[in-house]
Amino acid sequence: MSALFTPIKLGSVELTNRIVVSPMCQYSADDGTATDWHLAHLGMLANSGAGLVIVEATHVERRGRITHGCMGLYSDDNESSLARVIAHCRRAGTAKLGIQMAHAGRKASSQRPWEGGGALPPDQDPWQTIAPSPIPFGPNWHVPRMATVDDIARVREAFVNSAKRSVRIGFDAIELHYAHGYLAHSFLSPVSNHRTDQYGGSLENRMRFGLEIAQAVRAAVPKSIALGARITGSDWRDQGLSIDDAVTYSKALKGCGLDYIDVSSGGITADTRNPTASGYNVPIAERIKREAGIATRVVGLIVTSSQAEAIVADGKADMVALARGMLDDPRWGWHAAAALGVEVPRAQQYLRAGPKLWAPAAERVRA
Repeated sequence: MSALFTPIKLGSVELTNRIVVSPMCQYSADDGTATDWHLAHLGMLANSGAGLVIVEATHVERRGRITHGCMGLYSDDNESSLARVIAHCRRAGTAKLGIQMAHAGRKASSQRPWEGGGALPPDQDPWQTIAPSPIPFGPNWHVPRMATVDDIARVREAFVNSAKRSVRIGFDAIELHYAHGYLAHSFLSPVSNHRTDQYGGSLENRMRFGLEIAQAVRAAVPKSIALGARITGSDWRDQGLSIDDAVTYSKALKGCGLDYIDVSSGGITADTRNPTASGYNVPIAERIKREAGIATRVVGLIVTSSQAEAIVADGKADMVALARGMLDDPRWGWHAAAALGVEVPRAQQYLRAGPKLWAPAAERVRA
């Protein structure tokens, strides 16, 4: 029996397998509002064979978006358009559906990748960014304004409001984006947080921002919806976050009522470079799983079905997440199942492509 294709429960939510489609920014929204691109993109991934598809980083306030094209969930228009997309995915696909809630912090007000990926110049409608300290992400980036206690309270409430919208839309899971150099990660990392108040200094203080959001969102989200966080396992920099810090943070997030931790890494500065070894985050996820005692998911250069199977079978993580691999092969889950000798549910319209039909015998029709 394949370990990758065994069910798993995250809180009250049961997934049919351990494959997750990672959130992937599409930079194709209109003032945070999902478009027909998202309808096609997410509808495709809902039929990938994955047990869970996570909608791209969806920002909790307009000024928290990475780019002008990033998704948001801060208005009624945002909510209604995303509800349309998710309803389509429910009708057409087989995967459970989650959303990643985010605030870009000092990495906001950026160009789309294909427009250069740097800070927006004056003629491209930039906006003021916030961060724990007035330290830019890198050379030629905007200098963020140091977030006040009022800013922190506003952002925390924005996460709660977006979570409530997510509940109304009907997501199975909500994921807090605490990685990749965005606002919550920048509060946690000593590289970007030089504050001297209750939100800076010690690790306990630097964790406060993320933990307060986690507690507030958990209080607003029913237990029937899984709640997790994507965190940074390492900053990959001297004097940055370590694996020990990631374990401590994961234990604290579990104490806030989170159901899982998604392990990524890097991204705290423009010149940070992640390792290039296949599955480089797996040892971090293994430690978090063992020492924090919480379900873990791992992302980062996971490519083949045999690699994914070994990660789960060897107990190094409970789930694997793929991004580029799913864009390259939107039926990755189907092909992994075939390679591992199991089957996955498919939409009825696609049954003829499977090794055997999933419809009841009396309803089978030979094409």
